[in-house]
Amino acid sequence: MATITAPTPAPATTPAGRRLPPWRRVPAGLLFTLPFLVFYVAFLVWPTLSALYLSFFNESLTGTRGEWVGLANWAEMFGDSAMWASFGNTLYFTLLTTPPLVVLGLVMALLTNRAMPLRWLWRMSFFAPFLLPASVVALIWIWLFQPGFGLVNDTLTRIGLAELGWLTEPELAMVSVAIATVWWTVGFNYLLYLAALQQIPQHLYDAAAIDGAGWWQRLRSVTLPMLRRTTGLVIVLQILASLRVFDQIYLLYQGTGGPGFAARPILEHVYTTAFTNFRFGYASAISTFFFALIVAVSAVQLKLFARKGPDR
Repeated sequence: MATITAPTPAPATTPAGRRLPPWRRVPAGLLFTLPFLVFYVAFLVWPTLSALYLSFFNESLTGTRGEWVGLANWAEMFGDSAMWASFGNTLYFTLLTTPPLVVLGLVMALLTNRAMPLRWLWRMSFFAPFLLPASVVALIWIWLFQPGFGLVNDTLTRIGLAELGWLTEPELAMVSVAIATVWWTVGFNYLLYLAALQQIPQHLYDAAAIDGAGWWQRLRSVTLPMLRRTTGLVIVLQILASLRVFDQIYLLYQGTGGPGFAARPILEHVYTTAFTNFRFGYASAISTFFFALIVAVSAVQLKLFARKGPDR
């Protein structure tokens, strides 16, 4: 029986029959994505691999030659109480900020998606704080939290309550940061929800109204199911952003970590270890561990929200 062999693909040629040069045979999509890939490798992949490599050395920023220490940095990290305390502060901040940032963003979007007077002004007001740099946000809230003449404590005294040491009491240190962060960043989630609300077909609401559904029933049966994937995206992005908190805490407490280090996140601990204590190898071990943890959390969240749903 004759053996059938697959035909050999002909080399790429021009209409005149000549072979194309190698650079002309590269897929066009790869050429368009090449600038991004170069920057992605240079500023993400390479630093990540370098941090993993340095975590096995006693590397310092003082110019001394690093020596191989193997897993010593990793063993020290898992027994470092300061690292675990800062990690706990980061998780506490994430728990404080994620629910209000998701819920408030949705509520604000629902309010301004309706026909109302000066709707453009409300939308701009809700989103405007997100455009401010971290330094400006920190300065605003340092003044708002000041004892005596700060707006927050002044309001408390006017309604008959006692002043609180928002930036001086360890119990309130992370709460103060959470309040400032929610005010600052809720506009981003609000914008995502507003865009998603505008994509919900109006005929779904019309059909629900014909069936006699009220406002609450339309919200529960139409709006929230159609926003399921948007909510999943908002939750994933918000948790990742909260885990990477650094700027506002560092600026609010001038790099001290707050009273009793009650507001020091893990990234500030990494920064202090590397650029104050000059232990770059040990800081690389902590940052690599935290990076792996964020990747794992992202993978779990994407798996949970990957199911198909009615949301677009």
